[in-house]
Order: sequence, then C-alpha cells, then structure tokens
Amino acid sequence: MDDAPPPPAPGTNQTGMRARNERLVLTLIRRQGPLAKSEITRLTGLSAQSVSVIMRALEAEGLLTRGALFFGLRIGRRAVEMVLIDFLGTCLARRSARHAAPDVDAVLRFAHESLAAISADLPKAEHARIAGLGIALPDRVWDWPEAADGAATRLRDWAERDIAAELGAALPFPVTLHNDANAACGAELTFGKHRDARDFLHIHMGFYIGGGIVLDGRLYTGARGLAGALGSMPVRDGAGQMRQLITLASLSGLERALWEAGLDGRALWETPEGWALPAPLAEAWLARAAPAIAQAIRAAVAVLDLPLVILDGWMPADLRGALVARVRAALAAPGDDGLLRGLEMPELREGSIGPQGRALGAASGPLRARFMTG
Repeated sequence: MDDAPPPPAPGTNQTGMRARNERLVLTLIRRQGPLAKSEITRLTGLSAQSVSVIMRALEAEGLLTRGALFFGLRIGRRAVEMVLIDFLGTCLARRSARHAAPDVDAVLRFAHESLAAISADLPKAEHARIAGLGIALPDRVWDWPEAADGAATRLRDWAERDIAAELGAALPFPVTLHNDANAACGAELTFGKHRDARDFLHIHMGFYIGGGIVLDGRLYTGARGLAGALGSMPVRDGAGQMRQLITLASLSGLERALWEAGLDGRALWETPEGWALPAPLAEAWLARAAPAIAQAIRAAVAVLDLPLVILDGWMPADLRGALVARVRAALAAPGDDGLLRGLEMPELREGSIGPQGRALGAASGPLRARFMTG
C-alpha cells in the first residue's frame, strides 16, 4: 500500500479530507482495538506524518482516551430505556420504565427527565463530551395495535408526531432516529465481538422479531430505511399455512402463552435474565419459532448470499443458545422437496451484545455518523 495519502476527490477540500481521514482512523481503532501508529499507517495508506497529526488531534479531543459520550433512547412496545455510553460502548448510566404501550407524550417526559437526571450526575466539564442522542423506535409502530392492550389510539399518535424533532428542539446536540432492529444490528457492528464479519444478517428477538443487514462492513438500511424487516416476511407455519414471521417467532408469543397459562406475562419485560418459563411452554415456542426463522434465513440468503447470520435479543442466554441450536439444526436439515437446491447455508452465531442491543444501538447511531466510516 502506498505510504502517501490518497489525493482528494474532485470537489473536496483539505478540511473535508482531514475529517475523512480522522473517521478512517477512528473506525480502524474501534474495530481492531489499540494499534501502534506504524500499524495504522500501514493499514490506512496514510503517511506517518499524517497519522501523527490525526492522533494528536484525536487525543486532544479526548476521543482516544476518555472518548465522546452518546445518549441512546430505546422505545419499545413494553418499555422505554435511556442509556449513556462512551466511545467503547461502556454503559455509564441507565434509566428505564415499563408501559402497556408507548405513549408519545409519556415517552417525551421520560426522555427529558432521564437526560436531566443523567446529565446532573456528570461533572460539568463532561457535558461538552456529549456528542448526540440516538433514538431506536419500531418502524410503523401503529401498524400492530394488538400489542397495545387496548391503547391503539396512543399508537396512532406516532404516525403524526416526530419525536426526534421534538427532542432535538430542546437539546444542544444532534438527535437521530433509527429503526430499533437496525439499531441492534448497529450495536453488534460497532461494539460486538464478531470483528471478522463484513457481511451478515442480524436477527434481534424482541417483543416482535426484527432484522438488520451489514454489507461490506456497513449497516445497510435500504432506500426507505426498511432493509432487514424480517418480521414481515411470509413463512409457512407447522400446518403449511402462510403467515408473517412476526406471528410465529416473536417474544410476544411467549408473553401470550404465559397469560394463557395463568402466569404474569409482564415478568418478561422486567429483566431478560432468570425467566421462570415452564418447560412445555418454552418447548412449544422453540418448536414454532426455530423452523420459521430458518425459512426466513433461507429466503434472505437467496437474495443476498450472506455468509453469516447473528441471532441475539432480549432473552436469557440459555434460551438464546437453545434457539440458535434449533435454527442451526433446521438450516442443516436436507430439503426433501428441492427447495434448497442452489443455496449455500450461512454460518449461524449467537450475538455478543445481548438484551441491551437496541439501546446501545440507538447510542451508536450518532457515534457512527460522526466518527466512523461504516
């Protein structure tokens, strides 16, 4: 690789090129960990002098020592959560609240109260390090009013309101809005342990199942931000009927089964660990969800030839492991009807972020936009 930095593209200036090179260095360090300046020089193709100048500038900004800080707001169908993270993805503060369904005004109150409380706990000098707020919200949340426990009117309000604009009007830093499943995928891309992965499908198990796509090391959201919307994918159930994946392989099915068994379904949303699931109930859910997820993976691979699938979500580690094992077995099963002919099945791994994927992913949105190339 040539030791000289690449020339500016037509129409760019030196300020823009310097910002691009800083992003390049930050992305490299973010993905590979601590590196010597000589190694950064080799991997980026920049001159040693350029790397030294960039490193001094980043150190002066605190990005390579303490780092910038980022807020993340996760708006779920059963809970809302605010986190503050640093450049390495360490969660420095967290506040959460449960609800039967997300109400715009209630979420705004929670957000303002959480921002004020967390900021008040920071030394004044640290406030200047806050670089943005990312919001993770299900796309078209009003399209599934059955999740609202009789509060469908509150869900319809989301179609008329712009929560990012309303929050941004009162804050001194940028606010960005992200699909919640794409946010979880972004968390794995930015903070996860699968650093060898450049192209993968990410599946996040939440109240509803969702997905995200990474291509060539970048989160791919599509022209309308809906890429990876696995929940809407049609699959066959055990009776051979076509249904959306969301109805067969979501944690809402576990919640419903708990209520039908006379148990408290709200317990699922208190904490993702220590679920007291009756074995027959868990087995029935796994038997229904795993084959459906495998069908969705096959369809995605047929279109994008993805070599890797990462499965994660709001669930105990043992249940996630059991689900991954079931899906892996379903993917390995030979097709008896020729439907798998010509397809190369991907590797399937457990995610490395876990239940905090959507909240960390929300906070990673402004981090990637400001400091990274992917």
